[in-house]
Amino acid sequence: MLASGLLLVALLACLSVMVLMSVWRQRKLGGKLPPGPTPLPFIGNYLQLDTEQMYTCLMKLSKRYGPVFTVHLGTRRVVVLCGYDAVKEALVDQAEEFSGRGENATFDWLFKGYGVVFSNGERAKQLRRFSITTLRDFGVGKRGIQERIQEEAGFLIQAFRDTCGAFIDPTFYLSRTVSNVISSIVFGDRFDYEDKEFLSLLRMMLGSFQFTATSTGQLYEMFYSVMKHLPGPQQQAFKELQGLEDFVARKVEQNQRTLDPNSPRHFIDSFLIRMKEEKNNPNTEFFMKNLVMTTVNLFFAGTETVSTTLRYGFLMLMKHPEVEAKLHEEIDRVIGRNRQPKFEDRAKMPYTEAVIHEIQRFGDMIPMGVSRRVIKDTKFRDFFLPKGTEVFPMLGSVLRDNKFFSNPEDFNPQRFLDDKGQFKKSDAFVPFSIGKRYCFGEGLARMELFLFLTTILQNFCLKSPQAPQDIDVSPKHVGFATIPKTYTMSFLAR
Repeated sequence: MLASGLLLVALLACLSVMVLMSVWRQRKLGGKLPPGPTPLPFIGNYLQLDTEQMYTCLMKLSKRYGPVFTVHLGTRRVVVLCGYDAVKEALVDQAEEFSGRGENATFDWLFKGYGVVFSNGERAKQLRRFSITTLRDFGVGKRGIQERIQEEAGFLIQAFRDTCGAFIDPTFYLSRTVSNVISSIVFGDRFDYEDKEFLSLLRMMLGSFQFTATSTGQLYEMFYSVMKHLPGPQQQAFKELQGLEDFVARKVEQNQRTLDPNSPRHFIDSFLIRMKEEKNNPNTEFFMKNLVMTTVNLFFAGTETVSTTLRYGFLMLMKHPEVEAKLHEEIDRVIGRNRQPKFEDRAKMPYTEAVIHEIQRFGDMIPMGVSRRVIKDTKFRDFFLPKGTEVFPMLGSVLRDNKFFSNPEDFNPQRFLDDKGQFKKSDAFVPFSIGKRYCFGEGLARMELFLFLTTILQNFCLKSPQAPQDIDVSPKHVGFATIPKTYTMSFLAR
């Protein structure tokens, strides 16, 4: 009895000391780090956060602590930036200091600092430079990739026609089409829509992407050091990510056997050729692990973000049939029904451009941004951020900044049009982020969104099984990503 009492006292004493040390550490950094709620040992600010609504919780904290504040996700200390001014000051005005990549625990389980997206330092610079140049070489931003998107749009239109107006879930119709565009760049070929391995890959990408938005996914961000060893949905996400790596590794191996160093066919070939050129460089970043992981980065990002944006877009158009009607009118007037849309049509279609921008703004695909890290001790506003501090640039808070977008919770394409009906840019339109590590797939994504949306609406009217007023456009999950609810719709030939 005495022993158990002494043990209890010892435990309470240890906990008290740890709490006091945590408070002392916060005060020691006070006046340096931005303000924020006092963390507890191990769990950080877990008690003040709701993993079901992480973005909303962080925005509520910003009302209390200001646009720049500190939060502890378990043992991870993160500085959160809210609103256009704070995000722009960090990512643009102090771009070099904020150019490091922070953690994303789910994806880091696979990438471990390799590949173009989740790497740092010289590795990130070299892989990014190479990726941008190589994508351009294979037509991204040029006529070559436009023709590839138009061809794929033709396959999609036929797939929708084959449904004969039945109500379908558009998820994999869209992801198959979008994925085939990036597949043609990185692998050199498209997949047949009924290819079972292709469909399996798409499910892996969708599953792991959705996991990052769930409550468990956000919990994993806080306690990954423990949770990665426990059973749960995170293990399925790991399995899906591993499946993507295994597929890409097989593709690389196949291409090694048929490589012609004088005639690269796609991204993988170009990387393999660069590996040969640098085989005697002991500091090279062009080796197999970086090839596989960069290819997974491109394949994943080039599939999920655009297809999910389109999926959200269809939902918004069915909710607002008057917007769809105006799109049909502009498409018929500028393009007509007898030729495929071209990217250059965009200059004559301000309303379509405004709708696409509003879909991206409202859909808010990566609301908390991909985390950054300061690469050196940094003075930011009146605060001091030690080297290595993680930063969340809350892109959703910029896309909903009242100073730029009145009534930001409403879907309103008119906000991107001036008094004369011409397209109007906004500095706060940042779905691809800004600064040194903005999404370099932006040009490809813009072309895909325009060509796929206009081609689909040139051929079809969208119909929901529900009346517009009954359609729920609130997201299914909001975490690292924003995931729309699952729904069905019909594509009716015009």
